[in-house]
Amino acid sequence: MEKPRQIAFAILRRHSEGSEYLEDVIAEQFAKHTLAANDRALVHELTGGVVRWRRTLDWLIEWRTRGRAQQPVVRILLWMGFYQLLWLDRVPAHAAVHETVELAKSLGLGPIAGFINALCRSLIRELDEARRRLAALAATHPDIRFSHPEWLAHRWEKVWGRERVRVLMEWNNLPPPVYARVNRLLATPESLEKQWADEGVVFQRHEFAWAPNADVYELKEHPSLSGLKSLREGRFYVQDPSTLLAVHALDPQPGMTVLDSCAAPGGKTTLIAQRMRNEGILIAQDTHRARTEMIRQNCERLGVRCVRISTHSGVTHPELSLAFDRILVDAPCSNTGVMRRRIDLRWRVSPEEIQRLQGAQQSLIENASTQLKPGGLLVYSTCSLEPEENQQVTQWFLRHNPEFESVFSRQLTPFEHSVDGAYVTVFRRRAPGA
Repeated sequence: MEKPRQIAFAILRRHSEGSEYLEDVIAEQFAKHTLAANDRALVHELTGGVVRWRRTLDWLIEWRTRGRAQQPVVRILLWMGFYQLLWLDRVPAHAAVHETVELAKSLGLGPIAGFINALCRSLIRELDEARRRLAALAATHPDIRFSHPEWLAHRWEKVWGRERVRVLMEWNNLPPPVYARVNRLLATPESLEKQWADEGVVFQRHEFAWAPNADVYELKEHPSLSGLKSLREGRFYVQDPSTLLAVHALDPQPGMTVLDSCAAPGGKTTLIAQRMRNEGILIAQDTHRARTEMIRQNCERLGVRCVRISTHSGVTHPELSLAFDRILVDAPCSNTGVMRRRIDLRWRVSPEEIQRLQGAQQSLIENASTQLKPGGLLVYSTCSLEPEENQQVTQWFLRHNPEFESVFSRQLTPFEHSVDGAYVTVFRRRAPGA
């Protein structure tokens, strides 16, 4: 059986060589190897930590090697060794070095193992100096200190200023808390609190101004979520509070006809159904069949009965030829507001991708708007922090659709609201002659 560090190395090597998402590579490796829970946790810690802190680790390697180029395999081993020494306090320094050197030997890198051993031990001797230098970088090069692409940090600074961006980058490097929304279709807060107490869940209730009476809890401590009967019974849904803003702004009511045009995996869909009390018609649309299966499973688990799932994107389909009272366009976006939850996103996003997404977002909102009743509300939302995907799309839509007016707009940011980033605009279609 392979050790967790060997599996972590294999994941990092595969991830660094290709275009696959880190979570997908991890899932593939876990399917091949049976690991104890603590070993799986170590694999997640090593791979996620290295990918998250990659730029800072590269800076440390250049400092310790005086800028000498390293082979990709050696760089990955140094990433793992340096990460354990500086960020993984629960692993003793001597154990971290020993395991990294042994890993190099197991890969047939005997001569290089000595170099890795010497470099890691030299870092141990100068850990205080390393921490001092990293602290200095927070003022001079925060993008290096907090391991973000230079172009992205500079882009954000132009919008919010350096101090807010520093807080944002720190936020992106923290482990995300687990939030749960009570499913009022099958539970009450009181009954769920009692069940959680019996299941060993430690929780804290939160209130958020943008989503009043949303019944949101932070799960401070808990057994494996998949093992909780309360989850299997559909009594709650794991959901960041920022995602509640769009549904609150949509204001769905019982008996309405509602379209959720980019619905997978179904978190907002099921909350809309809850707000509708399962009364009315809710079309959950997504063009990918695999993703619509996620919607179906979540609706079934959460007791949602008013949803019809559609994989069609054209308005000629009977389900999409309705006139809707409410439409939610939760558009695919760069996801820069949820970077803390998507570890390798910072290395994937690009200015070109943001511009490409803007065009797709404009098409989505334009197509959806033709299906809205006069007087109805259309909500456009993203989990992006980028003006091109948020304010600029709003401005573009209003210029091209004078029969619509913007009646509400809000941006949530991690540095101001302590939740994931989100943007929402509500458009109302004017009645004829208004």
